[in-house]
Amino acid sequence: MGINIRNLGKSLKRYFNLVSDKEDERQVVEQVSAGVEFRGTNLWILMCAIMIASLGLNVNSTAVIIGAMLISPLMGPIIGMGLGVGIGDYDLLKRALKNYGVATLISVVTATVYFLISPLSEARSELLARTSPSLYDVLIAFFGGAAGVLALTTKSKGQVIPGVAIATALMPPLCTAGYGLATAQWSYFFGAFYLFFINTVFIAVATFLGVKLLRFHSQSTLAPERLQYGRRVITVILVATLIPAAVMTVSIVRKDIFERNVASFVERELHQTGTQIIGREVVHDTLRVVAVGRNITETEMAAARSRMGYYSLGAYALDVIQGADNSQYLSLVNQQSSLNGQLASLSAQLSSYTQYDTLSARLADEVAPLFPAVESVAVGRVGDGIVALVALADELEAEQQERLVEWLRARTRQPGLDVVIRR
Repeated sequence: MGINIRNLGKSLKRYFNLVSDKEDERQVVEQVSAGVEFRGTNLWILMCAIMIASLGLNVNSTAVIIGAMLISPLMGPIIGMGLGVGIGDYDLLKRALKNYGVATLISVVTATVYFLISPLSEARSELLARTSPSLYDVLIAFFGGAAGVLALTTKSKGQVIPGVAIATALMPPLCTAGYGLATAQWSYFFGAFYLFFINTVFIAVATFLGVKLLRFHSQSTLAPERLQYGRRVITVILVATLIPAAVMTVSIVRKDIFERNVASFVERELHQTGTQIIGREVVHDTLRVVAVGRNITETEMAAARSRMGYYSLGAYALDVIQGADNSQYLSLVNQQSSLNGQLASLSAQLSSYTQYDTLSARLADEVAPLFPAVESVAVGRVGDGIVALVALADELEAEQQERLVEWLRARTRQPGLDVVIRR
């Protein structure tokens, strides 16, 4: 039995051994040191990446944001900080910190300038997602950084680095911070910048631990007491970074649990055949529920109130609006439904008019090689019909005109299209 356990231990050690696959230390340090610098090409690439990420956040495009994260060189100084602390190369650490500060400043300024001149000022979902960091972001940064340092320091690199760039998402928080500055929304600025700081700290920590795990040789010439002081500073930074994230996480989890408890209470205690719950909200210390259909009796409501404690809602009063009481709510619902219908109708009308602008542009591009004499084509709605107006630069023979009319009708899928041709 003891032999089997030892054999199992040796097998596991062989499978999980990292040191045997370690890259040459000098080569790793040179590669990280080269990635730390921000000047020339690296700086221009960073600014382009910031602009792309800002555009992606502005138009709410996940694909564009991912593209920006893939080309961003921001990981370089952060990994440089972790490696510098891990091997005691404080010259590398100083250069990494300096370039990290320069890159951060340029990124925020670039994003701020973009959002100052952008005509789109609304905060979309992709942007809002970067304003409330939590412990989950800490874990993402840590494990993303761990994957990144393993990819850099071992021979089996694979396709890890692009995935790390996407997972740790350094670029979008900086762009969101720029948006907060440009629109003077300080909660956005501080929330996004805190998320960026979380990513920075825990990617660097993961790099530090990876270097220690892979047994990189120390290059430190500092006295032991200075090393001890450095460790204390790092510990303070870690704790200070974790505390706000922990508080936000507790708040998020509590809110989620409360909302699930409310939904469960309403579904289990107030739902009955013939009654439909059309709305619920919590106002101060009251859970307000709006119901239509068969009335919930006072006895049923009293029974539901007595069971609110089982759903951790004992501190809340229950107010059920139904029957004559909900006429105002039903009126509002009907008004909303009517407005939605009108909006859909207007949108359809607008689409039916604007679609011809796009079609005209396409026809103008396609008609040129087929009928060189055609100068321009415009299609639009006139009354109940569709009309195409064709302007000619040169004379067009009758046979060519017939072919042009047939082509326009086929291309627009309008057999009855009226075509007006003029010189």
